[in-house]
Amino acid sequence: MSEEDLRERMNRYLIKETDFLKVKDTMNEDQLRNFVNQSISDFCYRHHVQLDLEERSEIIRTLVSAAISMGPLRPLMEDPTISEIMVNGAKQVYIQREGRIYKSDIKFESNPELFHTVQKILAGSGSNKRVDESSPYVDFSLEDGARVNIILPPCSLMGPIMTIRKFSDEIAAVDDLLGLKTLDKKIATLLIAAMKVKCNVIFCGSTGAGKTTLLNVFSRHIPSHERIITIEDTPELRLVQDHVVSLASKPANIEGKGEISMRELFVNSLRMRPDRVIIGEIRGEELLDLIQSISSGHSGSLAIVHSETTEDCFNRMLTIMLMTGIQLETLEIQKIIAKSIDLIVHVELFMDGVRRVTAVSDVYFDNATDKIVINDIFQFKQSGMSEAGEILGEWVMDKKQPSCMQKFHKRMVKLPEGFFNE
Repeated sequence: MSEEDLRERMNRYLIKETDFLKVKDTMNEDQLRNFVNQSISDFCYRHHVQLDLEERSEIIRTLVSAAISMGPLRPLMEDPTISEIMVNGAKQVYIQREGRIYKSDIKFESNPELFHTVQKILAGSGSNKRVDESSPYVDFSLEDGARVNIILPPCSLMGPIMTIRKFSDEIAAVDDLLGLKTLDKKIATLLIAAMKVKCNVIFCGSTGAGKTTLLNVFSRHIPSHERIITIEDTPELRLVQDHVVSLASKPANIEGKGEISMRELFVNSLRMRPDRVIIGEIRGEELLDLIQSISSGHSGSLAIVHSETTEDCFNRMLTIMLMTGIQLETLEIQKIIAKSIDLIVHVELFMDGVRRVTAVSDVYFDNATDKIVINDIFQFKQSGMSEAGEILGEWVMDKKQPSCMQKFHKRMVKLPEGFFNE
């Protein structure tokens, strides 16, 4: 039995066969450690498991840390309806529920108590990162997939600021997106097929719009025999295939040395025999290498870009390319991007708290007009708002064949009859 399997079995035993959930809020840290230690002894006796002292200490540390590190935030972390927690100093804690932000009743006694909680959360994450006055901000992930951002004084003027974006496993399949009215069946059909034929797809939108969730869901339709390499700053991607290699950038140490950028990881990933490269979020020079790799035969790449519309997404990619200092005219760079990217998918969080795909756009260079064309294959047309506050509208489809249709023909993936005009 692996250490991970053993830890998972002990965690289930602790929750289901002991009074841990009932008593954990009434105990201090030492009492919790004693309780967990005794529970581990009972588990080992029942199941004839041998543990050395080091293994036992590590399991106790992990289980107790998960229970106590959140402090006053624990009820919010355990509430499945909350998707984001925003701590603005000791006295203001906001939450996001169903796409809307509310102020909670949770407070910390003081900023020092909040700072202590911040350090416990960071220590319990196992990320080996640090945050203090000399390095006042950090991004990391918790074991359950939640992403945490922390910024401290002197950069923050109101005490420690912490944002926790919780990972939800409730949205795991296309049917879940359909149930939430994020998209319709035709959009889902096209994007599933695009994954199979190795289209290069950019998912874009603003913060919290659902870009990573969309990428995670549709990446499930990448064929299981392919070797996938993911590259991220903060791990958020959750791929279900077996053959996945996950890479993460590394910040500089306290001496300002040892930084490993997304671009360096991307360049190295091309030597790792990838069938697909997925970039968690494009911010800088790694875009140039991504575009060059697509042009040289590494098709099927997926990436995320922050932007307000599909047009803004294209323009942001152009700006990033120009900032690399590439010695080409703007029109030539536009051509390269347009020939490399097949589809841009834009998702938006609406006023009613529903995240919707607002556009799936075909990107290509029109030789006849010598211009870049961004044509919306699907577009969400808003028609109004119901009395209950729900946004009303529908997805409108342009049946013109997109420029990437040759990939569908080449890989013999057929869309439903009449999907596009011949």
